[in-house]
Amino acid sequence: MIEFKHVTKVYKGNKVAVDDMDLTFEKGEFICFIGTSGSGKTTAMRMINRMIEPTSGDILINGENIRDKNPVELRRQIGYVIQNIGLMPHMTIRENVTLVPKLLKWPEAERDEIAERMMKLVEMPLEMLDRYPSELSGGQQQRIGVVRALAADQDIVLMDEPFGALDPITRDVLQDFIKSLQEKLGKTIIFVTHDMDEALKLATRIVIMSQGKVIQFDTPENILRHPANDFVEELLGEERLASSQQDYLTLGEVMLRTGVSITPEKSLSDAIKLMREKSVDTLLVTDAQHVLKGFIDVESIDKHRHRATSVGDIMNPDVYYVSKTAFLRDTMQHILKRGLKYVPVVDERKRLVGIVTRSYIVDIVYDTIWGDDDNNVANEGGSQGGDLS
Repeated sequence: MIEFKHVTKVYKGNKVAVDDMDLTFEKGEFICFIGTSGSGKTTAMRMINRMIEPTSGDILINGENIRDKNPVELRRQIGYVIQNIGLMPHMTIRENVTLVPKLLKWPEAERDEIAERMMKLVEMPLEMLDRYPSELSGGQQQRIGVVRALAADQDIVLMDEPFGALDPITRDVLQDFIKSLQEKLGKTIIFVTHDMDEALKLATRIVIMSQGKVIQFDTPENILRHPANDFVEELLGEERLASSQQDYLTLGEVMLRTGVSITPEKSLSDAIKLMREKSVDTLLVTDAQHVLKGFIDVESIDKHRHRATSVGDIMNPDVYYVSKTAFLRDTMQHILKRGLKYVPVVDERKRLVGIVTRSYIVDIVYDTIWGDDDNNVANEGGSQGGDLS
């Protein structure tokens, strides 16, 4: 948890950069600061790791006042990603990724293990570890910059307009990457941006600032539905405000509360029987607490039926899922890009709570555009299937 308690920052000449900020960020949140140039958003973020010292007020991390901590030690406990990436050009990727663990005097074998794990996390070949930053593309360098901030397993990561200098396609890919990574690892990310679309896509909550003051602090959907004043409306823009409210529905509001699942200890015979009963070709695999673990399909059962006995033996853990707080708009884009028939929906503990199907989304879009109230959504049975990886 991060708490700003009446924090103010005044520069020389009595310029107030941050004015009486009083906010609380919960563990695991994705917080975006946004505002016009000079609004105080970057100053607010940089006070968290004491790169800028507050003039008055207190910042607490998990109940501890950061003024009571050594600034250098504090910064080593907080990941930091900047716009120009900040990779050391004279160091290999391995050395860059493990820079903080080395400063913390972790053993070399452990650092090498971390470097390899980070490369797998960003889906880059291990041989790139011994290359230099100049040998990587801009997007690859940015991915390395992100995982370097995670290499020492810091719970908090600060990101200062990290994707601002990238082309739109690379930027979109990296936005998806960091959002997925944050949800998977449960890190608290504080992200500064000047791009409202980026903030709406990534954030669990958004801090909108102007002239050092917090104008609105709320979820993306609440900000879109209930902008605090004319400044927020102007920042959002007429096009976003005029867009259909369907764009900003969360999956928790529209998902189908179905989804055929099975537990790992069940036999393959049980799986086949369930598939027949429900007329599906794929089953989601959950544990006894309904936590999503993976999936199995007809093809995998057929391939391994002579060598495996239980669902857990052949389960594919590489299942694509989305949070119930995600926007329907963004999920629709992922489904179309990946060619999926359906996607499981999970809560904050990764428990299966429902599904969204391609046909269901088509019906919602159809109703939104043409208003055909008679065309009710009813395709819940055999629609569960397709490649989930």
